[in-house]
Amino acid sequence: MQTPVLSTLALLAATTLLITGFSTKSVDPSVSVTKRMPPDQTLIKRGEYLVSIMGCNDCHSPKTMGPQGPEPVAGKLLSGYPAGRSLPSRNADVLKDWVLFNSDNTAAVGPWGVSFAANLTSDETGIGSWTEEQFKRALTQGKSKGIANNRMLLPPMPWTNYRTLKDADLKAIFAYLKSTKPVANVVPDPIAPAH
Repeated sequence: MQTPVLSTLALLAATTLLITGFSTKSVDPSVSVTKRMPPDQTLIKRGEYLVSIMGCNDCHSPKTMGPQGPEPVAGKLLSGYPAGRSLPSRNADVLKDWVLFNSDNTAAVGPWGVSFAANLTSDETGIGSWTEEQFKRALTQGKSKGIANNRMLLPPMPWTNYRTLKDADLKAIFAYLKSTKPVANVVPDPIAPAH
């Protein structure tokens, strides 16, 4: 049989645990999950969100046809136009008045020739060796591979829409892309227009 002192102590301990929620640290539920993450994870999550709402997967991820139409291939997200994939022949007459995309939006053909969506993953064949400055130059100045004296990015890459991106957003997008699973995929060079 327990003594009254032990019963009282057990009751006090149980009450304390219930009141404190089994923890000596309280977590303010009004603080968002991202505010409680380490700073680098918060930055990466912000970048992931921006990549999502900016539609980067629409062109930079290979897709397969699903019940709702084209769906990104899970293991190849943001890896660009698949190396080694052949293109159908182009009808020069149609291209005078049209811009065409392949079935998964990773290649486009128009008056500029044929352009291919770049590999944005953290692999060396993607942006793995890029600096943040290169990334910023590519998105805000439209320079291929972010190199100042390189050619301009080709349509349909809407880089002119990104000229006003804030540095904090560029930093977050870059952090997220550098955190992605590396996918080795050498995207072909653009093809000049047929004359």
